[in-house]
Amino acid sequence: MNRTKRRQERPARKAARSSSKPAESVSERGLKIGEAAREIGVEAYVLRFWETQFQILKPKHARSKHRFYQPRDIETLKLIKRLLHQEGFTIAGANKYIRENGIDPSNIDSQSAKAEASSRPASSSGSQASGSVRRALAELRRDLESIHKLLD
Repeated sequence: MNRTKRRQERPARKAARSSSKPAESVSERGLKIGEAAREIGVEAYVLRFWETQFQILKPKHARSKHRFYQPRDIETLKLIKRLLHQEGFTIAGANKYIRENGIDPSNIDSQSAKAEASSRPASSSGSQASGSVRRALAELRRDLESIHKLLD
């Protein structure tokens, strides 16, 4: 057998070997951290940091220690980003919000509407809105007091 024949056979064997391995789709395995970060609109290191701060974030890890974010994780990350970046929550405040309101992806839009309603002055919404405004003000006061203690 001459060299040209052997060279022609090698790629065929490689192709046969790689095709015998079952292909795993992105939806089955989830998104890698870089892919998830691009979809959320933050850097990968931010997702790693959020993972340490939010106990609810538990992406799957492969044997190789790679993180794989499932669709539910992506929805959680979107909620966290919205709370921190758009609504101005602190990490502690966002954790508290998630603990109190849950993280059900189907309720994320309705929770956003509730949060917007609680940020408006209580007029026609009655005591329910004023109660949520009081809670938000109490949380703000605690945050300011903790900042004041740090500055002393």
